[in-house]
Amino acid sequence: MQIQVNTGNGIENKDTLERWADGEMRQALARFAADVTRVEIHLSDENHAASGSADKRCTMEARLAGHQPLAVSHHASGLDEAFRGAADKLKRTLESTLGRLYGHRDRDSIRKDGDAVVE
Repeated sequence: MQIQVNTGNGIENKDTLERWADGEMRQALARFAADVTRVEIHLSDENHAASGSADKRCTMEARLAGHQPLAVSHHASGLDEAFRGAADKLKRTLESTLGRLYGHRDRDSIRKDGDAVVE
């Protein structure tokens, strides 16, 4: 799984933040490593000149082999909170999407040979 971290203007300690985000993402998505080929993380400060609530944004896009990319976004007052919120959303989205893609194949149908079971 390849992880790319992009930071926008107004973000300090970019190198440290990028290393931290990479490690956190690898840990959070470890169980999806076989399915996710790449994750792009975009961290930004919406209004870096002024302080305000929910002005930090984290957008994450996960690319699945052979499928459309999945994207989530989270706004918060701090970068850590924005990152963790987006990571939680991405995990839930991956669980749901991969569950739909692979889970339905493991179930038996209530119908036998196209006939409905009638009692």
